[in-house]
Amino acid sequence: MQNLRFFLTAAFATVLALVIAGCGKSDSGGAATSRSGTPASAPGQVKTVGVAFESLMTEFWVAAFDKMKADCAAKGITMLEAVADGDSAKQFDQVKSFISRKVDGIIIVPKDGKTVIPMIKACNAANIPVVIYNRPADPTDAKHTAVAPDNFAITKGTVDYLVSLAKKTGRKQKAMILIGDLSDGNAIGRRDGFEAAIKEAGDAIEVVSRVPTEWNQEKALAGMQSSMQAHPDIGLIFTSSDFMFPSIKAVLSNLGKWKKHNEPGHIILGGFDGDATAYRLLVDGYVDATGVQDVYWEAEQALQTILDVKAGKVAPARIDDKGFAITQANLKELEVRMWGAVVAKKK
Repeated sequence: MQNLRFFLTAAFATVLALVIAGCGKSDSGGAATSRSGTPASAPGQVKTVGVAFESLMTEFWVAAFDKMKADCAAKGITMLEAVADGDSAKQFDQVKSFISRKVDGIIIVPKDGKTVIPMIKACNAANIPVVIYNRPADPTDAKHTAVAPDNFAITKGTVDYLVSLAKKTGRKQKAMILIGDLSDGNAIGRRDGFEAAIKEAGDAIEVVSRVPTEWNQEKALAGMQSSMQAHPDIGLIFTSSDFMFPSIKAVLSNLGKWKKHNEPGHIILGGFDGDATAYRLLVDGYVDATGVQDVYWEAEQALQTILDVKAGKVAPARIDDKGFAITQANLKELEVRMWGAVVAKKK
């Protein structure tokens, strides 16, 4: 009887050991997986990253998205992709899906600084590192890292250059600014950088039009048309994003005012982002300057932050992209650093 009990106990132990050994393997005998089917990562490893973009409507977002995808591939990281098409509720669902799949980190480009806060808190609750890319969150205690441009400084440097050109004309210039969506911290920083440069310009510049666009081409076009009708002698225009240059060109062309920087009647033009359209307009001589975000550097920093956190390092609350102003004066020198030039030359 004792021999029988010993035999049954040994057999049970052997079966239990086999079951436990099999729990950490997939049916194919590969790497361990989470209950959701996503490959599980060992402590400190990054196997899967969720990337949630609010939109891919501009060259800037496409360039950033493609850079993250390439960097993940180069590091052997699976990138889960989501695009919310401007819907913050949809984006929250996408982030929650990433969380349920137990990703190792999440990068979010939010619609605005307010609606992203619950997403950050959800990531915190799941103990998943989160990076807010390019559009910082509103003030919050929720733990995250923001990788974003120094909008104020880049804009001020760009507009300072435009002001210097205006002063060379020897007469007071009337100015217009196309303002972005003020629910976006980037738009606020660019507006404030513009206003600071104009204030320092003193009597050289008079701002006669501040056009709200909400990052919408149609609103930019309509607002510009009204402003140019009311103030046909505007001599300086700054757009808070280069993607609105087509609207500017359409309005000025219809008025016979779309002139190169060395032609009589040229309206001093500046923008922000450094996209391929701005690069071509700089090369062709229509745009005088634009503030450039280092999109590739920002994308690298976003992914590196997740790697650092998983490795046990403390991530900063914010990583600033200092950027630079590219102008007719330094174009040949700095175009190699302009992401829009890289994109334009690939087409």
